[in-house]
Amino acid sequence: MNLPFTLNELLTVTFTLFAVIDIVGSIPIFISIKQKVGGINEARATFISGLLMIAFLYGGEKFLSILGLDLKSFAVGGSIVIFILGLEMVLGMEFFKSEKDVKAATLVPIAFPLIAGSGTLTTIVSLKTGFSDSTILLGIVLNLTIIYIVLKSLNLIGRLLGNAGLLAVRKFFGVILLAIAVKIFAENAHGLIK
Repeated sequence: MNLPFTLNELLTVTFTLFAVIDIVGSIPIFISIKQKVGGINEARATFISGLLMIAFLYGGEKFLSILGLDLKSFAVGGSIVIFILGLEMVLGMEFFKSEKDVKAATLVPIAFPLIAGSGTLTTIVSLKTGFSDSTILLGIVLNLTIIYIVLKSLNLIGRLLGNAGLLAVRKFFGVILLAIAVKIFAENAHGLIK
């Protein structure tokens, strides 16, 4: 049976999305929200963020064409956003300000923008320049599975890793994101400037 992708491609897509979504690095934020609102609807948050990602996978290009943008231009722009997200994680600075209101925590800020935020959606469209839709879709589904498990296990993970462990994991994924951003930029920037 021939698969429409290789295992390496699937791992690259899955790990790229995992690093951008940064579910592990967001655990302290999720724990704080859970304490403030008295709980999180894990299944609903996972479902809504998955819906956003899949809608952008199949409708993102059409949306871009309406705006008069091509995939390579969006990928370059997206690589810059991903690079800044990586810098945030490594340097511990906040460039993108997030909404602090937690009244509708399952949808905002958990499903959007923490899980399926602009970085994730940009990455999904950027990945389309090098990978098939089926590979990206499977990568999304694998990440949604991880997201659901993490959201269900917030208290346990927080205790196991501790503050120092969470910080180390966040910085590690920040460096990975920086490398991914440089790769996406290098693959798509040539030919844009005429």
